Amino acid sequence: MRGRTGALLGLLVALLGCVALRDAALRQPEALRAEPVAVRYTEGLTHGFLALQTLENKTIADGQMTQVAQGDQVKQHLIFRFHDGSIYEETTLFSQRVHFRLLSDHVVQRGPSFKLPIETSINASTGQVTIRYTEDGETKVLNERIELPPDIANGLIFTLMKNIEPKAPRTTVSMLATTPKPQLVRLAIVPQGNEPFSIGNFQHEAMRYVVKVEIGGKALGFLARLFGKEPPETHIWVLGGEAPAFVKSEGPFYVGGPVWRIQLASAGFF
Repeated sequence: MRGRTGALLGLLVALLGCVALRDAALRQPEALRAEPVAVRYTEGLTHGFLALQTLENKTIADGQMTQVAQGDQVKQHLIFRFHDGSIYEETTLFSQRVHFRLLSDHVVQRGPSFKLPIETSINASTGQVTIRYTEDGETKVLNERIELPPDIANGLIFTLMKNIEPKAPRTTVSMLATTPKPQLVRLAIVPQGNEPFSIGNFQHEAMRYVVKVEIGGKALGFLARLFGKEPPETHIWVLGGEAPAFVKSEGPFYVGGPVWRIQLASAGFF
């Protein structure tokens, strides 16, 4: 499946829950300013199927992702339906003219698999962020206007992973995470080398990347109290070559959540 997700696939999304205090991050605005990732491979018409598993290989959700391109804009829809009735759904709109740029991102997560039912909407053009969440049975709404950097990567992680230069020792992008307050953080993407994998009789190698949240000072102390340690890393495997593809990822879906694995689903027979 040449499409992404991030998840994300932010998905990842998973990754995206590892965050710092927004005020601590905004005290270092230059640290969050980076160039958007250049388009090396354009996204297009895609319909792929995913599985969400624990690290013990237990499947806990079934997912699918679609992409439709119109001109230089791409609309991407990702949904995971959990076996316990929970839902994770993300709709992302982005442009791919020279660089990847987020236009909007809308995420809904609810159900027993998540500690906090939450709905997040980001308008990257205006900086308007709306967050609806339920706490102690009460629905609350946060509306904020934030100066978002041009490399904001919500909903784009897996697409960007296929387009960063694998020989680059380090690539950074920005992320807006919610806990539920919106908080800007920086993600550092570091290649770890190729690892072999197989699909049937086909042998391949995938580049494994480690994605880390870069924070310090009071923000790091906040996360230490939240996790009981530094935030966990997210690992993403990407097949290279002329047609790069997402292979799998391992990381948390939300702040303080367990590490889950996203990978391509096996086809069913009919």
